[in-house]
Amino acid sequence: MKKLLFVAVLAVMGVAAAVAQPRAIGVNIGYGIDVSYQHSIGESNMIDLAVNVPEFNGIGATCTYDWVNPFGTQIPWNNKGEWKWNLGVGAGAGIYGFKQPFWYAGVVGHVGVEYNFWFPLQLSVDWRPNIGVTGIDDAFGFNTGGLYRTGFSLGVRYLF
Repeated sequence: MKKLLFVAVLAVMGVAAAVAQPRAIGVNIGYGIDVSYQHSIGESNMIDLAVNVPEFNGIGATCTYDWVNPFGTQIPWNNKGEWKWNLGVGAGAGIYGFKQPFWYAGVVGHVGVEYNFWFPLQLSVDWRPNIGVTGIDDAFGFNTGGLYRTGFSLGVRYLF
């Protein structure tokens, strides 16, 4: 009984800690559209999950672990809101092309600058390069197109 009570208390504390962290949900528009969810881990880290529709011709997903204001640098123009920049790495996979689809999987980078307003809104400019392997039928190759085709995107998120 004591073990069950201990596990229940530990689970409630874990859920409360996860819910207490700042989060954001929104969209990135650029090389198609991404629906993203950001979950803060402490003051200087976050997880960014995104479901993307590249060029509106496929579907994919990415997950990156981002460092917020890495190297202790701050953007000094904090008037009413707050400027931040982030740098991250993760993984991504998906299917591209509806007529002759091919799959891709690889490493995803994330570089972004964001402005958090004094009300719950965040605007950002992001670059998410994606390199890795790609395949169609039985043929495999190396995907370097993700370095330049994904390009930049503009993000709008609701902070909660």
